[in-house]
Amino acid sequence: MMETIAMASDHAGYTLKCALKEYLNEKGYNVLDFGTDSEESCDYPDYAHPAALAVENGEAAFGVAMCGTGNGIQITLNKHQGIRAALCWRPELAALAKEHNNANFLVLPARFVSYDEAIGILNAYLEAKFEGGRHLRRIDKISCR
Repeated sequence: MMETIAMASDHAGYTLKCALKEYLNEKGYNVLDFGTDSEESCDYPDYAHPAALAVENGEAAFGVAMCGTGNGIQITLNKHQGIRAALCWRPELAALAKEHNNANFLVLPARFVSYDEAIGILNAYLEAKFEGGRHLRRIDKISCR
């Protein structure tokens, strides 16, 4: 079994989340799905906070989240001190988010990317490795506590 991934979405991201969850399961990842469980209107913070806590507490190695634009769920995730959530709509952004920012949450704008685009973005994120070095120095300066 590969790493455990936390997933979360609101109603706008539900369909994409389900498709990506199936894709990740087929690749051997264990997925902790924090919801939502339908396309019925809901509030993304209700799902983002538990997913963020799972990554902060080490229950999941990283997370994947989505809402309509990706903005709301990203803002919520980044309220957690141990989270570095990156909104990505191209594979290059996802790779750089991991390589330079050690992003531990990939956030997708569900209403603005197709399934195929989302798979490309997700794969770029999964394949990338944190480069450390000067990037670690910058990451160490992020926390305001």
